[in-house]
Amino acid sequence: MIRYSLICENAHEFEGWFSESADFDRQVASGFLTCPVCNSGSISKSLMAPSVSTARKKDEMQVVAMDTARREAFVKLKEAVAAIKANSEDVGTRFPEEARKIHYGEADARGIIGQATPDEAQSLVDEGIEIAALPVLPEDVN
Repeated sequence: MIRYSLICENAHEFEGWFSESADFDRQVASGFLTCPVCNSGSISKSLMAPSVSTARKKDEMQVVAMDTARREAFVKLKEAVAAIKANSEDVGTRFPEEARKIHYGEADARGIIGQATPDEAQSLVDEGIEIAALPVLPEDVN
């Protein structure tokens, strides 16, 4: 992947990741690439320092890799999420409706999981309904 520092005609700076240099050119030509701030389609590459591999950068990369304690914590987190899912009813997109019914005593209390938009989730919280987002975790840990 190639990372470019980009700038629009209104001087908004942002980054873009491309599989190859020609990808950037194709996306600009097709109008697919736009500024995330003002939606301008007039995008160009800005100057950026090259990424040079050094011993210091290699040390920093090793810090990113999970050590044993982090790996064990990650495994426990995956187990907790699996237990919650195993002991809850998946109500899908009806989650906000079902959570309200349970909260207001219109349905039996039970563990539920499902989907809610950010606005729906905020409305539930504003009503005093306790909810929590389950993390989406990768299958394998390196």
